[in-house]
Amino acid sequence: MHFRLSRPAPDDLAPLVVSGRADCLTYEPVGITTLATAPFGYRLDRWSCLLGRGDWVFDTAADTIRHWQVQKGSGIVVLADGPPHLGQVVAMSAPLPIGYLDLACRVVDVVASSEHYGFAYGTLSVHPEQGEESFTVTRQSNDEVTFEIVAASRPRNPLARAVPPIARRLQRAATARYLEAMKAAIAR
Repeated sequence: MHFRLSRPAPDDLAPLVVSGRADCLTYEPVGITTLATAPFGYRLDRWSCLLGRGDWVFDTAADTIRHWQVQKGSGIVVLADGPPHLGQVVAMSAPLPIGYLDLACRVVDVVASSEHYGFAYGTLSVHPEQGEESFTVTRQSNDEVTFEIVAASRPRNPLARAVPPIARRLQRAATARYLEAMKAAIAR
């Protein structure tokens, strides 16, 4: 596990991006966040919230995702070479009750249309979990705009496997912060 006591600068995460380019995903199949049920051993969670109505809400939510503001707004340090794109390695350092945990993921899907915008990334070896997480904003036929996070994961690191309730609580807290970051972006 890559743990640090103090908050890193984004550039401090550059070695994770470099090593992540040669790294393999720690799970299969790719696309598990699109499945109706999780593969054996994985937990599939879906969270969503209504953001409002109209073009401005959709465009603002899409820009929030595009510029990694869901993660940054939740307190995560992010190093990514631009908006999410297929194959991109993103390095992050997530706040813990004490210190920060470094993570690396690869973008495995991007959706961009007039009705949907979002991406999914999958875990690389520098991550305590294995699986995939997606962040998508959708404009419904009635012009309502929703934000959905889907996570299909299971503990990978021995410490995370030894104390699954704590790992689960940390994941739920991170997801709550993601939702709040998106709501805050729309409220501006």
